[in-house]
Amino acid sequence: MAHPSAVSLLLFLAAAAASALADLHPEFYSETCPDAELIVREVMWMAMIREPRSAASVMRFQFHDCFVNGCDGSLLLDDTPTMLGEKMALSNINSLRSFEVIDEIKTAVEAVCPRIVSCADIVIMAARDAVALTGGPYWKVKLGRKDSLIASQEDSNNIMPSPRSDARYLIDLFGRFNLSTRDMVALSGSHSIGQGRCFSVMFRLYNQSASGQPDPELDPDYRLKLDKMCPIGGDENATVDLDATPLVFDNQYFKDLVARRGFLNSDQTLYTWSETREYVRLFSEDQEEFFKAFVEGMIKMGDLQSGRPGEVRQNCRVVNGQQMENLMEY
Repeated sequence: MAHPSAVSLLLFLAAAAASALADLHPEFYSETCPDAELIVREVMWMAMIREPRSAASVMRFQFHDCFVNGCDGSLLLDDTPTMLGEKMALSNINSLRSFEVIDEIKTAVEAVCPRIVSCADIVIMAARDAVALTGGPYWKVKLGRKDSLIASQEDSNNIMPSPRSDARYLIDLFGRFNLSTRDMVALSGSHSIGQGRCFSVMFRLYNQSASGQPDPELDPDYRLKLDKMCPIGGDENATVDLDATPLVFDNQYFKDLVARRGFLNSDQTLYTWSETREYVRLFSEDQEEFFKAFVEGMIKMGDLQSGRPGEVRQNCRVVNGQQMENLMEY
């Protein structure tokens, strides 16, 4: 049995963490920075005109940020001599891109509302706009998050799934964050836009389950297409469309899964796994139902918080004061 003083300490820490949780609501900046969402949307739109792939990249920032100790902008922090950040974590290195878009948004917001809008909130707003501006649904986002003072590569490595993951693993992972199986399948629909690296599909093409053979669930014609785009000995950083309409947020991703043309193993198993197949079929047949479930999942994910102390960073890549300290060292 735990010592009474230890129990008291745990209760105190739990209460402190709970009190540190931000009260998130859509009107958080209505008085302090009423143009915040408009600025984010305009910069996001310009970034997409310049590089269409940035929409998918920025949308995924919400996933990779929120799953690692809550939606706190920790993903955006650069490494320091004393901290290994999350950008070089296994699921992020050579995969996540477009950090400069968040920098551009932050600069534009700071010019109008200095030290008001957090980087964590910018990620949430920009992810929503990336979806809406590519044909997907629009929804009101809750705001009022603080930016983390730290980041953890280890935590990211321990939490984020790999392309080899299957539906069972994803159900359990999302469940840890109070996200249902329906939420997980709908949120996997984020792969409606964007591309994936050949690295992520090589084992499916040539050595599924260490068999020395391709994944039998792959449509033969699709496998031949992937063989040409991702040959053995080829550039594993080359990219392939995640579905047949990679610039449009729609339900084509789910139609592709039904046709056994899912790019990632973690995608295709959503159709081969009995617990998730019904949702894949539903979303493949009813785009509005997919959009509704996706929005619900994104809002629930956006509510994830660690309860740790935070701030509103002036530069999303460094904690406040650190940039000046770095300059003084030189």
